[in-house]
Amino acid sequence: MNNMNVNPFDMRDKDINWCPGCGNYKILDAVKGALFELDLDRRNVVIVSGIGQAAKMPQYVNANMFNGLHGRALPVAMGVKLSNRNLTVIAESGDGCMYGEGGNHFLHALRRNYDITVLVHDNMVYGLTKGQASPTSHMGMKTTLQFDGVMLEPFNPLAVALALDAPFIARASAADVEQTKEIIKEAVSFRGCSVVDVFQPCVIFNKMNTYKWFRDNTYYLPDEYNPADRKLAFEKAVETEKLPLGVIYRHEGRELYEDLLGIDKTPAYEHEVSNTVFEKMLDDYC
Repeated sequence: MNNMNVNPFDMRDKDINWCPGCGNYKILDAVKGALFELDLDRRNVVIVSGIGQAAKMPQYVNANMFNGLHGRALPVAMGVKLSNRNLTVIAESGDGCMYGEGGNHFLHALRRNYDITVLVHDNMVYGLTKGQASPTSHMGMKTTLQFDGVMLEPFNPLAVALALDAPFIARASAADVEQTKEIIKEAVSFRGCSVVDVFQPCVIFNKMNTYKWFRDNTYYLPDEYNPADRKLAFEKAVETEKLPLGVIYRHEGRELYEDLLGIDKTPAYEHEVSNTVFEKMLDDYC
């Protein structure tokens, strides 16, 4: 059990290379708080990321981490979970990494339903590469490359996740660390693939979607909202006038991909995996 006075996921002497005021700090606080309050053993937590400012986060959490290729956080997270089902696996990265370069992996992770948490820092811009439009940038937003403004409708991760019947879909805001922490706790505890899209201001390169913009253009779902109603969840997912925050959809009991493969709780390093399991995996990918 964790010492109630010390968060074992903290890395107090670690230099953090984000801009002052960046929303990533608040997401980091929410993640560390959630893992601590869930009383998880940090030795059994693995955080996997791709490339980008958001993808630096695993380096600032005192747990196991893997910092991989741009857009490739999810394949690594899937492999980690399949190799040891006893681990708590979080795949986290930015909207460009997850929905752009990693969009294909995002689709198939949800379709297969691995028992992992997908945490996306959604600042609606590419921050590491100096401000280009990302998949979730709003129409009309002017960037370092889109001089006349973004011409396309933004990618809607919630609607896409609902179409694939991802069993847990939520949206949070970095401006509210406490609520974000509670949503992450629920997502990590959920049995199945949980998606949390976190609105996160980029204070340098996104002058449209500021802290004030998110406060003015979001609202929390009411207590009477029923996240089990998929049709209602679709209605919420496509709202544009004001964007809902909270657990949008929750579907209990969907079968895990690990169970479909017949993988038990014994870590792969403790026994040989049968050819049958590999054959099933090859059939699914090829």
